[in-house]
Amino acid sequence: MADKNDTEDDAIVIKKYANRRLYNTQKSSYVTLDHLAEMVREGQDFVVKDAKTGDDITRSVLTQIIFEEESKGHNMLPTNFLRQLIGLYGDSVQGFVPGYLDASMEAFAKNQDELRESLQGALGANPAIAGFETLARKNMEWFEQAMRMFTPAMGEPAPAPAAAEPATDEKSDVELGELKSQLAQMQEQLSKLVDKS
Repeated sequence: MADKNDTEDDAIVIKKYANRRLYNTQKSSYVTLDHLAEMVREGQDFVVKDAKTGDDITRSVLTQIIFEEESKGHNMLPTNFLRQLIGLYGDSVQGFVPGYLDASMEAFAKNQDELRESLQGALGANPAIAGFETLARKNMEWFEQAMRMFTPAMGEPAPAPAAAEPATDEKSDVELGELKSQLAQMQEQLSKLVDKS
């Protein structure tokens, strides 16, 4: 990992003025938060400095970008995660959290290409869907067998196996159809996510 000073020396300097305008000193042009978000996605490193004081305000500007993305409906931060994160402010482990989150995101970034390929392979190919269907059917059969085992223990008569099998197949087919529909929706959403990246 590069030294912080080396990173700042190579980074594009963005100045933020009192009127909240952002100025890219490398391109000699004003930019928006959307421009900065695109620079992040392209892997361009930048530092945001307060034009008057020279203070590094990169963290607060990046937080602003996240806020803007979340307010546009691009929700990536679960509410529970945000609550836990807020709860850690002032906690004795607060000093360890930034390093932990940074290391976690670095590991995720290294593995995201493999993750994309795995997800596309698992959801994009028909054999994977067939495997999912088989797994769902087996899980339903196992669940129903388990329920039949517990039924006599509760004082109710156990259903006859021959009578239960046709109903089980019909029920499984309906539930399997629902699972297929949900899987298709997930696959469509995943395709949209992959296309955006």
